[in-house]
Amino acid sequence: MEFKLITVPIADYKISQSPDILRTILGSCVGICLYDPESRIGGLAHIMLPENNDKSTNPKKYADSAIALMIDELRKKGANIEHLVAKIAGGASMFKMPENSFIGSIGINNVQKVREILDNYRITIISQDVFGDYGRTVDFFLETGKLKIKSLGREDKEI
Repeated sequence: MEFKLITVPIADYKISQSPDILRTILGSCVGICLYDPESRIGGLAHIMLPENNDKSTNPKKYADSAIALMIDELRKKGANIEHLVAKIAGGASMFKMPENSFIGSIGINNVQKVREILDNYRITIISQDVFGDYGRTVDFFLETGKLKIKSLGREDKEI
């Protein structure tokens, strides 16, 4: 079967199924991979900020609203919500800023919020590659649930 490589832009998510591959590029943003290993249906969200306090803006930009939308769409596509597992990546500190500044803490705040929301949904994070000071390109393989991570000047990882 032929797979499609589906690019997930910033402040968006995509849902697909095996054998497709979902790809995005992350810095301080967080990539959230949700996967049902039985149906092999999954999604990848590329969130920019932790919380949606402005309901008139794009809800896919924020961890709280994007995860809720993605879970609902996964269910509609045939994923069993009780089987969902998560992998997360990103949340880097891309700029030399104090951690207590807004810019310096975006990645940390994004990761903390994603962990909190997934915990509230009782979705286990089975692996993660977060923080650091470097960007990542991630490929989420819906055939296997593997997440391949590439970073400039670093060994490729698979989680």
